Amino acid sequence: MRWGHDVPGLGLVLLLSGCGALDVLDRASTPLEVYDLRPPEIVATAAAPLPLDVIVERPEASGSLTTDRIMVRPDPLRAQYLPDARWADPVPEIMQTLMVRSLNDSGALRYAGRRPLGIGGDYAVLTEIVNFHAESFAPDEAQVEIGMLVRLVRESDAMVVATRRIEATVEVTSTDTPTLAAAFDRATRNALKEFTSWILGAIRPGS
Repeated sequence: MRWGHDVPGLGLVLLLSGCGALDVLDRASTPLEVYDLRPPEIVATAAAPLPLDVIVERPEASGSLTTDRIMVRPDPLRAQYLPDARWADPVPEIMQTLMVRSLNDSGALRYAGRRPLGIGGDYAVLTEIVNFHAESFAPDEAQVEIGMLVRLVRESDAMVVATRRIEATVEVTSTDTPTLAAAFDRATRNALKEFTSWILGAIRPGS
């Protein structure tokens, strides 16, 4: 059994729906629950910070992910959004904020931010968000998938010094909105913990 317009529960809204103008206005006036995501708990290094500035560029993403809506796929070919909830910011902005916070929480860098403090930084982080959705191909079962392709670029010569695909999944046995949001939070934190460890390892001398 797969979700459709007439299935109770989440009542998902189709990404490409044929709703009329009145229905659109009706949905726009309905308050949505706002969910945020947290950075992972990272133990700050006891060593002195590396004298490096790392700039985290805004991640790239497909049009279906460049939004603050929470995506759930009822099958591989359809993208739907939860009708009663949204993220605090569009997905690329949330991930950029969390990547910056994770790197700063490590205490391993002189500076990590969205923009350089001066003319330029030492490294830039370029990210493409490949997956950021839940899949539910059966009733009351779902799996949250986070996938990012990350490139570390040396600013002095624009050379890609390292590339990594980071993925995290969390399975849940309920498709209610709070449960799905919590699963997104766990998956995102797992992905960002791997991201932070990999970035720091790639820029350390001798790595």
